[in-house]
Amino acid sequence: PAGPSIACHVTSVLMPGRLGPAGYSLGLLATLLLSFGPSFILTSRHPTFPNARLQRLTSRNRVVGHSMLGATAASRAFARLPSLGRSVPHALQLKQQARAMAVHRTAEARPGLTDAPLLEELKAAAYAVRLASGLCQVAQQQLSESEKVDKLDDSPVTVADYAAQAVVAWALSRSPAATQGAGLRLSMMAEENTTSLRQPEGLPMLLRITDLVRGVIRTEDPSHAAVTPEDVLSLIDLGESDGGSAGRHWVLDPIDGTRGFVGMRQYSCCLALIQDGVVELGLLGCPNLPQGKVDPTTSGDSNSMARGLTEGHGVLFLAHRGYGSYKASLEGQKDLIDVEPISMLESGHPLVMESFETRHSDHSFTSSIATEMGISGPTLRMDSQVKYGLMSRGDSAAIFMRFPPASYTEKIWDHAPGFVIVEEAGGLVTDASGTRLDFSKGRYLALDRGIIAAPRALHARVIQAIQVVDARKTAP
Repeated sequence: PAGPSIACHVTSVLMPGRLGPAGYSLGLLATLLLSFGPSFILTSRHPTFPNARLQRLTSRNRVVGHSMLGATAASRAFARLPSLGRSVPHALQLKQQARAMAVHRTAEARPGLTDAPLLEELKAAAYAVRLASGLCQVAQQQLSESEKVDKLDDSPVTVADYAAQAVVAWALSRSPAATQGAGLRLSMMAEENTTSLRQPEGLPMLLRITDLVRGVIRTEDPSHAAVTPEDVLSLIDLGESDGGSAGRHWVLDPIDGTRGFVGMRQYSCCLALIQDGVVELGLLGCPNLPQGKVDPTTSGDSNSMARGLTEGHGVLFLAHRGYGSYKASLEGQKDLIDVEPISMLESGHPLVMESFETRHSDHSFTSSIATEMGISGPTLRMDSQVKYGLMSRGDSAAIFMRFPPASYTEKIWDHAPGFVIVEEAGGLVTDASGTRLDFSKGRYLALDRGIIAAPRALHARVIQAIQVVDARKTAP
């Protein structure tokens, strides 16, 4: 932030109610000065000015590349002050001025990434996701029938899924921050395993996967370019952790929306960090997503890949719990100085989003809920967690609903990254009954029917509409 660092020490030790007008004026003046950008350290032994809170106001409003300290911080600080009555006649006027200035801010004042405790882990994760996304772009252009197979659950897997998982594991394993210390084994829950690759019939795919991984590593670190198929299998197997409520675990879906990837539509490379059961970091690499506003009538079609290869496509979404959600180009810088804060749009005509394929979600049930809410217009159908990123950047007041078959159990890697991105952008992600998702139970989510993501102002309406539609279905 611009300006000198000024230390104001409020020396009053009087109890609340005994602090005179001069003392209140000092507090108001100090808070007003925050709106002009200097970094302040305010300390106080008076309960009216909680030291930790005011220090957070100064430290948390610095966003990488932008000074978010200012009018919004001043407005929030004024809101914390007690009513001054007649002792300071201009108090209300000052409040109104600060709030008016806050209107011109593009995002709510939040802690800056420069102060984030997991910044180094976030940088390592962004590097890994960008590498995986680049690999997937190359593989999608070259994908042949022999490079994809169906798993036992009838979902497809390609050489890119395996290769992206190996590349992410390689990148994270090289980061002391990501592994909590040099030499420690990476704990990661990931979608793919090596069972089929270790069979004789899996050898051709394994060799192609090794070529893709070797190409990335050769570019990033030529000294480690001699990657063998066994090395690749070991990297993929780093994703075998069972997670749980204790410790630090990375969560990876190397390609979320593999059907979209194969169909040349949208997909995403998804990574999250869970610490003691709480999703702390989330990242989505979206190679085919436009950097500008999406047209809901065309964004899910089969031309996504071609658009993804043009300028103006490829978005990285990232979030740090308590420090906001951000977006950047997939071609961005490793130190994250180019990220922009994002927030959800809560007003305007809502846009309903759902999975592209009916096998992933009940489209008719979603349509009934939208009708009950009085929402008309096109429904945006798109593969993968791209939808979480799209709604978080505020293209529209979007609502995402997913109602898979009753026999399906949701995996945490399909939602953990998008979950924290949406929450930090100002939204809610719950199951169909309104219960917040719990990622502390291992590799799977226990849910009531489906998943709802929406701005806070709309979420309760969605849950109410679900209850009405459910009651109508079960009525005699």
